[in-house]
Amino acid sequence: MLHYRIIPALLLKENGLYKGVQFKDFRYVGDPINAIKIFNTKEVDELMLLDIEASKLNKPINFELIKNIVGECFMPLSVGGGINNINDIEKLINCGVEKVVLNTSAFYKRELISEAANSFGNQAVVVSVDVRNINNKYEVFTHSGTKATGVEPFDLVKSYQDAGAGEIMITSIDHEGMSKGYDINLIQKITEICTIPVIASGGAGSVEDFAKVIIEGKANAATAGSYFVFIGSKKAVLISYPDKIDLETAFGKFS
Repeated sequence: MLHYRIIPALLLKENGLYKGVQFKDFRYVGDPINAIKIFNTKEVDELMLLDIEASKLNKPINFELIKNIVGECFMPLSVGGGINNINDIEKLINCGVEKVVLNTSAFYKRELISEAANSFGNQAVVVSVDVRNINNKYEVFTHSGTKATGVEPFDLVKSYQDAGAGEIMITSIDHEGMSKGYDINLIQKITEICTIPVIASGGAGSVEDFAKVIIEGKANAATAGSYFVFIGSKKAVLISYPDKIDLETAFGKFS
């Protein structure tokens, strides 16, 4: 029996849900509370909510909105964006969030990973890494993909793991929103390094893409945005989640 998680990632901007392509050209797709009410009915494994403006614009976390979202959410919820210190993490946990997602803050404040893991357990700490392929070399970007670091992801991921991260999420910015599949090569390289779960992100366009990145890429979970909020070539907004039988069929093709 395969054990995997398929996780919708909802992008928060100006208190609404948005979806972009390669971290730009964002389009409004709806109200977060309404989206979560729909996901509640669809046997979703877990949800991830990421504020795409907070770190880039140095905005404070909207704890009241998070508390309202948690109150409507019937599945485990991970929240990221604008988390700068252990007090932010404590407030989110107290709101009912199961996991926090650290990205920019983890890069510049490595000690925050350890502090969060020691305070709330490794299982509560997801460290997210956004990566671009620049001239056939992978480079980490921070601040919602807007700031180049000159750092490759591989040693960085090891350091995050050593610091106490419970999971690593790897997003290919080049593949993100393209609906043409994950960067399997990147995910494979990361999963070869990690002894903790790896969440693949960026590029899902079908259930087969989920199966491929988990079976061939060895990811423990796959997250996506466009796949869960758009339908058809014109990308009409429709909140959806694959049926278990469709997932089992897709996984069967790669087993």
